[in-house]
Amino acid sequence: MALAPYLSVERLRKQFGQFVALKDVSLDVFSGEFVCFLGPSGCGKTTLLRAIAGLDIQTSGRILQGGRDISNLPASQRDFGIVFQSYALFPNLSVTANVGYGLASRRLPKVEIATRVAELLSLVGLPDSGPKYPAQLSGGQQQRVALARALALSPGLLLLDEPLSALDARVRAYLRLEIRRLHQRLGVTTIMVTHDQEEALTMADRIVVMNEGVIEQIGTPLEVYRQPASAFVADFVGTTNFLPAVVLDTGSVRFGQLNLACALDLSPGHPVTLAIRPEDVVVRNVVPGAPNSAEVRVSDIEFLGSFCRVGLALGDDTPALLADFSINVVRDLEIRQGQTLLISLPPDRIRVFPGAPQLP
Repeated sequence: MALAPYLSVERLRKQFGQFVALKDVSLDVFSGEFVCFLGPSGCGKTTLLRAIAGLDIQTSGRILQGGRDISNLPASQRDFGIVFQSYALFPNLSVTANVGYGLASRRLPKVEIATRVAELLSLVGLPDSGPKYPAQLSGGQQQRVALARALALSPGLLLLDEPLSALDARVRAYLRLEIRRLHQRLGVTTIMVTHDQEEALTMADRIVVMNEGVIEQIGTPLEVYRQPASAFVADFVGTTNFLPAVVLDTGSVRFGQLNLACALDLSPGHPVTLAIRPEDVVVRNVVPGAPNSAEVRVSDIEFLGSFCRVGLALGDDTPALLADFSINVVRDLEIRQGQTLLISLPPDRIRVFPGAPQLP
């Protein structure tokens, strides 16, 4: 028997005047999941989150939470906690008062509020910060307080609207790990909006990739990265080489002067776009005549710490594709600018999309 979703969004549409921000979006979120809405600015991810929260009621469509139709309920009657990018803490209230604000609004006993606030501050790693005010805290600490406040009423759904984007890189990396661990401990169903692919890949159980008001793909981080459903997803999540090619026959395409084997089901002469990740370019132990092998020349090398991004040219000085080689590979093969290499493009790592490349 299939597990029923905790949250269902059914054909959601949102218009602002003539502009359509969401175009019949549908998705299911299951109990205990951590789901990321990922996409560029203006793709509709925050509009979708706000519709779920009741902060911007949809133009049409339904939202069900726990089997209850919440489509037209005000935010105050929905079961969620929310953390905004801007923290939205009350500057004139102490940390204790901020975290306990919702509890106090429900007129719970003071002892119960104090106990719950202490538990939450300990949970987010700020057990001694209760008497302080927001201005006395760092950005990372303020975001932890906002998270504790959102969890105070034990919501069935936790909504995070780009909660880490205002923080510096080191704090952001630390907090994303802490939020993930906290989710694993509490098991609260969580939806996070982000434009940062690294956040989505490291934190989410499933990623919802959005573009221009529609969902391009829903999948696990590995599925979205390894099996992008469209050229947009391949380009937005990670770095990808896009190569213009023409179908020769079933399982074979022509790229420049190369015939490449890959999985496809299109008629001969059809223009296609090949996508291959830089780390999937093979340079070790490639023998002449191996599938999809080619002789290339190193046009440039960019040192990026643990690996080098190498531009590879076919016949001229213009890099045809980028390859990411580990420092060990670069050292062992003594890879340098101007060197000729024999590489291979594994057929199972090439994704094929109909049409010529449309990306800038």
